[in-house]
Amino acid sequence: MNQITFTRRLLLATAAATLASSAMAQAAWPSKPITFIVPFPPGGPTDVVSRIVGKELADRLGQPVIVENKAGASGSIAAAQVKRAAPDGHTLMMLATPTLFAPFFYKNAGYDTTKDFTAISMVYDLPIAMVVNPEKLPGITTLPQLIEKARAEKGALNYTTSGAGSFGHMSMELLKDMGKFDMQHVAYRGGVPAITDTIGGQVPVMYADLVAALPHIKSGKLLAVAVGSPERVAAIPDVKTIAEQGIDGFAAVSLGALMGPKGMKPEVVARLNKEVKEILAMPSVQERILGAGAIAKYLPADALQKSLEVDYAKWGKVVKDKGMVAE
Repeated sequence: MNQITFTRRLLLATAAATLASSAMAQAAWPSKPITFIVPFPPGGPTDVVSRIVGKELADRLGQPVIVENKAGASGSIAAAQVKRAAPDGHTLMMLATPTLFAPFFYKNAGYDTTKDFTAISMVYDLPIAMVVNPEKLPGITTLPQLIEKARAEKGALNYTTSGAGSFGHMSMELLKDMGKFDMQHVAYRGGVPAITDTIGGQVPVMYADLVAALPHIKSGKLLAVAVGSPERVAAIPDVKTIAEQGIDGFAAVSLGALMGPKGMKPEVVARLNKEVKEILAMPSVQERILGAGAIAKYLPADALQKSLEVDYAKWGKVVKDKGMVAE
């Protein structure tokens, strides 16, 4: 064997070994159980959706997916933990909108949601609806009518949300500015008591998670006058968006997204994104997610990252301009 032939064979063998090693490295993931960090207590939409998607992922990836609830400070405790984790694809987080904005409310949150994580896939959204108690506000069936009523009341008309600093609160404050009207915020600790008192008439208006309010809309106890999403929502197709009713450019949608530590390998992100896309396309999964109080919604990693950056800047400005604080 001459030197040239030997060298050629050596190079080919080296290249083959490199490719084999790379393939083995990719195939090795996941090499152990995957942990889903959930920033909220068990039982809520983020937790339940995480368990639904986690179970399907476990079946597809051949490794258990363990859901770990790490509640506190709007999810910033969980996010800080994920930020510190190894970017090997074995520690992930189901990000929800309150955690996206927590750095604006908690000075020691310890992370920037748009820079310190790897975006993987959008998983669900929570459309928000403006609802009124029809007995307390008879004749109010559209957003322009509600705004006219608010102007006539000169800021004395009350509205509620699930809490000070909640996404509903932020959305309503932006809407008030864009619509040039005022209402008084009555903060509750959670969506359930807020909806209960809106039905009871203690507060006549609520900016509410649509899925939570939907049974009461269908029963007639609450009336939806607008939805905050850019498009109409299939569950209440006759209710116009806020933008359709004269507030051009208004859009507000709460989201849930699968994220990981910064620096994850692109091939791991691509695999996770592919699996989540297929999982969310399953009618049975869509039904279960709806039952958890959310709507399945897929976005690829790059589109998700762009959406997070836009929302972070947009709603961060609202928080700062209004001097808002969380409960």
